[in-house]
Amino acid sequence: MERGSLMSSLTKTHIFFAGATGYIGGSVLQHLLDHPKRDTFQITALVRNVDKAKVLNTLGVNAVVASLLDFDNVTELVAASNVVINTAESDNLDAIKAILRGLKSHHDKTGEVPIYIHTSGTGVLVDNAAGLHDTDVVYVDINPETIESLPETAPHRSVDLAVVSADREGYARTYIVLPPTIFGIATGKLYDLGISNRHSIQIPIAIKASLDRGQGGVIGEGKNTWPLVQIHELAEFYKILFDATLSDPSTPHGREGYYFAENGEYKLHDLAKTYSRVLYDLGKGRGPDPTPFTTEEAQKYFGGPWLGSNSRCKAVRARRLGWKPTRTTKDLLESVPPEVEAIILQK
Repeated sequence: MERGSLMSSLTKTHIFFAGATGYIGGSVLQHLLDHPKRDTFQITALVRNVDKAKVLNTLGVNAVVASLLDFDNVTELVAASNVVINTAESDNLDAIKAILRGLKSHHDKTGEVPIYIHTSGTGVLVDNAAGLHDTDVVYVDINPETIESLPETAPHRSVDLAVVSADREGYARTYIVLPPTIFGIATGKLYDLGISNRHSIQIPIAIKASLDRGQGGVIGEGKNTWPLVQIHELAEFYKILFDATLSDPSTPHGREGYYFAENGEYKLHDLAKTYSRVLYDLGKGRGPDPTPFTTEEAQKYFGGPWLGSNSRCKAVRARRLGWKPTRTTKDLLESVPPEVEAIILQK
């Protein structure tokens, strides 16, 4: 039986969701809760905090208090699901294997091929530029051969390979979303209720490091380039992909199921110059221009010079599904002052 016809015959689409309390996950889950077919979804979400679980329960979500490290529990919950959406973990191979075991169990018991939407990241594309130069290497998601040329030692890569292997073996249809630098303070019900985290990682970590050292910083000369996406436009793509996977089994998956989610690029120096000026104007920096993080500072704040890497890509597959993001580099830079102010208030 075709996947689409099987799904249409079900009373409920059972969705297992990991990452509800996170920055990406909160926005994606909100789309599911607001979905026009919400009444046909039974959503189970993994949550580590009891109080947050109780609030999610009031919204009609079956919140299970556990983590992705509770492997047996995860496998059992996934095995009972038609769709799995993971926005919580891109590097813990053991946790992903627990998900994959559940998908295989579901397939073995029902004959159905479940859907797995996995979150990776364009960190898999990084080089060792150390902020000293740009690159002409641009990955395009409709060219799986170039993605397959990435070394297994690249960030996220071992997990991505395991996910694609599940598709190749036929017990799941897999889709990997690779967000780049995500910007914007997230808004919406799940954030207002204190369930989900409003802030990204990449930009805030650089701001916090700069605040701690009393001066805006940059890795090397900041000549490296990264792609970008606004948080709610990213979540909109997850919804588009989710709808496509349910309605059309031929939506590219497996080795062809990599989806970059970018809408432009920025230079790290331009970002650093922006938050350095804001910190200076607020009396939190010694000067308006960024200075290089020392080797010791890069290790202390970031675990190395990865903020000096290049990561370049084009989101062709996402746009072919109908995704139409509008927020660009200008919007990213304009998002920095409120981000700085929010971080200062948290201190």
